[in-house]
Parts: sequence; C-alpha cells; structure tokens
Amino acid sequence: MKMIVSSRVAILYQEVPMSTEMNTTQKLISAFNRQKCWMITPLAEQINYSIPSVRRFLAKIGYYSSFTHNGRWYTLASIPRFKQDGLWFHQKIGFSREGSLTRTLIRLIEKSPMGLTADQIGERLQCRCHAVLVKLYREGRLQREKHGRSYIYLAGDEQTASIQRLALPKVHTPRLPAEMAVLVLAEFIRTPDAEVQQLAKTISRRTGVLIKHEQVQMLFEQHGLKKKA
Repeated sequence: MKMIVSSRVAILYQEVPMSTEMNTTQKLISAFNRQKCWMITPLAEQINYSIPSVRRFLAKIGYYSSFTHNGRWYTLASIPRFKQDGLWFHQKIGFSREGSLTRTLIRLIEKSPMGLTADQIGERLQCRCHAVLVKLYREGRLQREKHGRSYIYLAGDEQTASIQRLALPKVHTPRLPAEMAVLVLAEFIRTPDAEVQQLAKTISRRTGVLIKHEQVQMLFEQHGLKKKA
C-alpha cells in the first residue's frame, strides 16, 4: 500500500513541475515585458516564488546582472541591445556583454588603443570604479602608467601594454629654472647617493616650489650625468 502511494506521488511530482515550469517561464517573460529590469526581491514577489527559485528560473532562461549597482539588477538575455563596446544602459542601469564589472573593465582597457584613465572609464560606465581598477592593478591583471597628473590603465598582457604605451601622447616636462637647477646640482654634490625623487623632494621642501622628479632627471641627462630615477 505504501509503495502504491509513493508511486502515485512520484508520478504527480514528475507531471506537475513541467506545467508549473512553463507557467513560471511565462510569468517571468510577462514581468520583463512590463519592466525591462528587476531587482530579485520585487521580481520574486511579482511572480510569487522564492528568491532561490527565481534565480534558478532566470539561469535556465538566460539573464544578465548589472555591472552597476553592485549587480543587483537583472534583465533577460534577450532584452539588451549592446553597442559596439558591449554596453547597454537602461535608466542608468548598466549591463555588459562581458557580465561583471571586473571583466568589463579588463575588456575595455584591452581594446583601447592607448589605455584609459579612471575618469574616462567612469564616464563610459557611468559608475565609480577606481577601487576595482587599483585592485586589478595590484593583482597584476592590469598595468598602469603615470601620465601627467593621472594614471593610464593598460592591458595586463605585456605585448598589448607596450603597443598602448607607444601610442600615448608625449607629456611636455618644462626644464628647471636656472636658480633651481643650481640648487639641485649643489644638493647632488652634497648627497651624491640621493636618488632623483629624493633630490626633487628635498629642494621642493626647502624652497616651497614644486619640483618634479622628471625635471631633475632631465637636468642630469642635460649635463650627461647618470642618476638612478
């Protein structure tokens, strides 16, 4: 008797989920027809299912989560119309063909002819991403180059990064005024083991005038002196 009941339950269990799943799929599609992007909790309430169930249904249908707003927004895979850069925005909610913010950043930088600054990336992605860029740099997944007052983020691949460096515009570094040059050379004679950066800091602190280490390096090259940068 118990085996018969168990068998009937098993048969019902196999039959019901199929129709239920089709019904749920229609509910999901209808919800996204009304609204292109949803957060998971309102979506679960809308179709009257638990959050784990909704995540499972979404995974089966196919979806994107936003790279903005900490990935809290969802849209069906069929909805975004990605531009050439792989990005799609809906009411300031950003989605990427690459998926996560991390993969999106790496891809954008790799495809850039001369790398990108944090400000340039933030403008394109419409979100702050400085902390993620620094993390990727420290992990060795990106490189960066000081260029003027900003850092240019380059591809992690050395060959790609080298090509990007060559494409960077040259930054003009003005020569030191004569009186500053004399002070630097005098300090160098006094402390011949000091590095270029330390010499620049010492003279800047002493005179109150900002001196860049590039200017000191240029001074030494001008006089044929070799000095560690």
